[in-house]
Amino acid sequence: MTLTTSPLPATATPRSRAQQWLLTRLRQVLDRAEISLLTADLESYATDRSGHRLPGSALAVLRPSTTAAVQAILRVAEAAGVTVVPRGAGTGLSGGASVPDGALVLSTERLNSIVRIDPDNEIAVVQAGVITADVDAAAAEFGLMYAPDPASHQISTIGGNIATNAGGLRCAKYGVTRESILGLTVVLADGSLLRTGRQTIKGVVGYDLTALFVGAEGTLGVVVEATLRLRPRPIRTRTAVAFFPSVAAAAAGVTGIVASRAQPSVLELLDAGALSSIDRAQGTDLLGRGAALLIAQTDGYGADAEIDAVAGALATAGGAVEQLDDAGAEWYLYLRRSGRGDWSGHWAVGEDVAVPRSALAPMLEAINEIGRRHGLDVAVVAHAGDGNLHPLLSVAKRPGDGGPPPALHDAADELVRAAIRLGGTISGEHGVGITKRTWLDAEIGGASVALQRRLKASFDPRGILNPHTWLAQQPVAAPQEGQSNGSQRDGNRLTPVVLAAYGEGRS
Repeated sequence: MTLTTSPLPATATPRSRAQQWLLTRLRQVLDRAEISLLTADLESYATDRSGHRLPGSALAVLRPSTTAAVQAILRVAEAAGVTVVPRGAGTGLSGGASVPDGALVLSTERLNSIVRIDPDNEIAVVQAGVITADVDAAAAEFGLMYAPDPASHQISTIGGNIATNAGGLRCAKYGVTRESILGLTVVLADGSLLRTGRQTIKGVVGYDLTALFVGAEGTLGVVVEATLRLRPRPIRTRTAVAFFPSVAAAAAGVTGIVASRAQPSVLELLDAGALSSIDRAQGTDLLGRGAALLIAQTDGYGADAEIDAVAGALATAGGAVEQLDDAGAEWYLYLRRSGRGDWSGHWAVGEDVAVPRSALAPMLEAINEIGRRHGLDVAVVAHAGDGNLHPLLSVAKRPGDGGPPPALHDAADELVRAAIRLGGTISGEHGVGITKRTWLDAEIGGASVALQRRLKASFDPRGILNPHTWLAQQPVAAPQEGQSNGSQRDGNRLTPVVLAAYGEGRS
């Protein structure tokens, strides 16, 4: 008999005495299973779904299973002055979990307990690593729901949603993540524990630190537990779709719904480019029915009356309206979330801008004009109920291409600045991360950025928590060649490349 042995997994080698000391200290305060130097782990945790890969490699991947372990990690990291990159499930689309050379990745994936569901007070207490959809499923057993539903809800975590203030399809009625967070338990950079907020719906004592941490993208502390507001699970939902001859007519339909004072829980818009991509991927013929599609859903005891009001507004705007049964509704929502297929054959930039609802039509017109002028294909899906657009600018790859065409650089920049001019924002729900920091001053101004840096310094004096991302003083290093698949800006340089997962993440 011949005895064979498998090779040991490849591990990274510390490059300095300081790193060796740091790893020794971490091994002293963590269980063996909570620290990994495996090359495969360092690689797979190097970036998020944006694909924005920074040069170099993480020093270690840390997966603590208790709050005490998170505290221990940050005490050691602060003493060493080493960068810590907090991470949920890595579904972010703005490079907020991209790892600089020599940093520690702190993943909350093992903090995955639903501590309790309290149906009487309509709250849930959960750890940061709990999957978003699992919270909703647990709440459903009590006739409740967790309202935020990012497209990544089956794989994203509550902690990651909190970090970016993630949105989703139901934002039109229930708001983004911030509206469902009542309180947090946060480990600060020095390892101390901070509890914010409360378990009551109302409460006005002191500064609203809970809201400050929501959307902070891991720059102020590491969220380890959250108290979530639950909502009554709708007793009924109704869904209608309407096809329009143009996106301008569809935008008029949105205006009509707002004027009707009906409040749909879901209101999604898809333009001709998005319909065409769905048709290619799914074998449908949506584009044959119109150049734009609106999907509207109402819920609750008034769902029937509201869907009739919505359908009337859409018909008045020129839409061909169809009210759907539950199976039809599920199919159209699947197509909206996941039906657009693979874009790996294209150079593409996906964006996440939001404008006031009244500016929806001008923004759509601007996007299409920018695409035409630069010779790019345009596909737009939008959370029309809150003015959040996800346009995709693309061009097919050709043999011999040395990289994405410069037109993508300019078009993406023009698109974002058009949103700002219309009173909008550079990010409706994906966060700033690294990839959108170039436009930060243009939206909120230098004085606001400077104030926010001072706020960060008060929570994180040594600057160890994601210091290289959106509040960085200096431009971050360019992504490694061939390692990215999103839209990146470094200094004044945008590098758009293939966005294969367009439509996933937090859209």
